[in-house]
Amino acid sequence: MKLSNLFMAICCPRASRFWIMRLLGCILFILVFSLQVSASDDFRPALSSGAASYSNHSTVIEVRSDLTLRDAINLALLRNPELAAFAKEMRALEGVTLQAGLMRNPELSVNVENVGNIQKLRGDLNSAESVAQEVVQQISTIRMSQLIELGGKRAARVSAALLGEELAVKDYEARRVDIIARVANVFTEVLAGQERLRLAEETRRLAQNVVSTVTGRVQAGKVPPIEETRAQVGLSTTRIEYEQAHRDLIAARKRLALLWNSSDPQFDKALGNLEALIAPPNFQRLEERILDNPMALRATKSIEQRKALLEVEQTRRIPNLTLNAGVVHHAQLGGNTAVAGLMVPLPLFDRNQGNLKEAYHRIDKAVDEQVATEIRLKTELAQTYETMSAVWNEINILKNEILPGAKSAFEVTRRGYELGRFGLIELLDAQRILFQNQLLYVRALANYQRLTNDIERLIAGPIDSSMTNHETSFR
Repeated sequence: MKLSNLFMAICCPRASRFWIMRLLGCILFILVFSLQVSASDDFRPALSSGAASYSNHSTVIEVRSDLTLRDAINLALLRNPELAAFAKEMRALEGVTLQAGLMRNPELSVNVENVGNIQKLRGDLNSAESVAQEVVQQISTIRMSQLIELGGKRAARVSAALLGEELAVKDYEARRVDIIARVANVFTEVLAGQERLRLAEETRRLAQNVVSTVTGRVQAGKVPPIEETRAQVGLSTTRIEYEQAHRDLIAARKRLALLWNSSDPQFDKALGNLEALIAPPNFQRLEERILDNPMALRATKSIEQRKALLEVEQTRRIPNLTLNAGVVHHAQLGGNTAVAGLMVPLPLFDRNQGNLKEAYHRIDKAVDEQVATEIRLKTELAQTYETMSAVWNEINILKNEILPGAKSAFEVTRRGYELGRFGLIELLDAQRILFQNQLLYVRALANYQRLTNDIERLIAGPIDSSMTNHETSFR
């Protein structure tokens, strides 16, 4: 509808009673058209990309019968709901950046005075016969206003919003590293559980051989029957240990599968070698890499974002301009008059002092948080490294000294018992000591692998870039 037609619809005496309906119809048409354009331009790409993201997220990964650490990590990264929530937050902040860069919408105002061409009668006090008729004319005004932001407000908002996106990326990376370390730790528990189950089965088989040996000696009359009873008790103990190891393995498998949102493990066996260890590297090298942690990078990025928010508050001290222009139509006299205006707020009382003070202190807080984050990461690294060094020494002692001696003692005692040189108590003690030290060795190996995973989580990368045996997905 042309502007002249709009004036005629409003100001024509014949159609004066329909001007409200026509005006509302025009405004409604403009609003509906604007919403359709906005929806087609802004939201359609987001919905299409979101659908693609959902399609990728719902991709089915077939779990092989044998599961590797990399397979477990890939499953967790794709299906873990915590990581998916962080990814959606990143997409949401893209909308915040988009909104921050948009210009303010213009405003349309329509004002009609003296609707209906009101007539008034006014009598002359000096003559009762003379009557004067005054016509109060109808005036219609249409104005268009536009807010003009000064001082670089929009650019400052966009810069702060982009830094907010980068913070979300760091949060996503930090959560990703945590999930990788968590999967690696639970995967290590599954490997250790498989090894404990194997040892329990081996110990149960050894106990069964001892029972057979004792039974033969009892039947031959070489030892009293009470020794057969003792051997049977030892066998029953190994069965209990086997059942416990089996239950622990089932629980570890379920915990691993839950990390990729599956309540039923579909894999048969976890593939890995607990003895594929890396000697503790130089601590100074690890401490230098601690700043690569996403949390440390996020703390640094947080300072930049706070400075950007300070810049936003500083731009708000500069007042904006509001320009308006329009046309005034005189119904009875005829003719149109152009009008224009300029509105500038006067910063006499509110100069954004409070928000500026808050922004300055937020920067100081972000600096303190950065220092605290680095101290916390370095402290955790130092504690983990010391524990790792102690466990490394424990593994070497068990592997090179204790286990060979325990195995040799058990074999000698078993052969000596068959020859009648040792009693059953010595044989059972040798068997128990061997099994306990084997369990200690497996636990030490698993503990060392977990400590390695924790250090890789802290440095957000492999503990040794030249390693070949230790499988990792931090790279």
